[in-house]
Amino acid sequence: MMADKMRLALLQMHIEAGNPEANFAKLSAMLEEAVNGGEKPDVILFPEMWNTGYALTEIETLADKEGARTKAFLSAFSQKHGVHIIGGSIAELKDGKVLNTIYVFDREGNVTSDYSKIHLFRLMDEEKYLAAGDKPGKLQLEGEEAGMMICYDIRFPELARKLALGGAKLLFVPAEWPHPRLHHWRTLLTARAIENQMYVVACNRTGESGDTRFFGHSLVLDPWGETVAEAGEEETIVRAEIDLSLVDAVRAKIPVFEDRRPTIYEA
Repeated sequence: MMADKMRLALLQMHIEAGNPEANFAKLSAMLEEAVNGGEKPDVILFPEMWNTGYALTEIETLADKEGARTKAFLSAFSQKHGVHIIGGSIAELKDGKVLNTIYVFDREGNVTSDYSKIHLFRLMDEEKYLAAGDKPGKLQLEGEEAGMMICYDIRFPELARKLALGGAKLLFVPAEWPHPRLHHWRTLLTARAIENQMYVVACNRTGESGDTRFFGHSLVLDPWGETVAEAGEEETIVRAEIDLSLVDAVRAKIPVFEDRRPTIYEA
């Protein structure tokens, strides 16, 4: 059983659209810094679509077939360094479709869970190039329940609530969330933390891609919605330590889940 306290590292990186080789090299360097540049984290998280960026017109060619390259790379790293990895998300070619998928690795390098983005973002034409996932993102970190959502998913409170009702104490969110919607990013993530009384750990990309500029501001929020750590816009590693016992304390103090009346407001 993992101790209540957990050290996190969020790799807020620039992503080169359409250049998996550059992105793998960048991620490799940041992973080494994460484990060697300070106190070693228990869990490492990356941004959304870090392998390809939003090169959607080329995505079928660029996508990692069955996630094979990603899984081999991250499995070896997690096993070597004894860390959990929430592998951001990648463009993955599977059964003739491209999915936006997270793979999770335990300290021994085993794939323990995966999640493909359920809600596709029409403003960036995702639905024209990507297939949607069809199951919630659930995982365990040495006995602790957690959840996963990707970027646009955070606009759907029903999904976060389902994960919380399933026992999730923390929610991991890789993203490519751009200017000018920083206010939405902070507000939605904070709302998900407060209403579900759980930690929210969100890793956003930074840099520019075409005409789009990404603002970073990766965030760790506690179950009260208070900021534990927040980055600026620069490429960086965000480090934080959280205490999962706070989740139980907050849920006991304000018993939201016990006071729900789902027969009235659930369709």
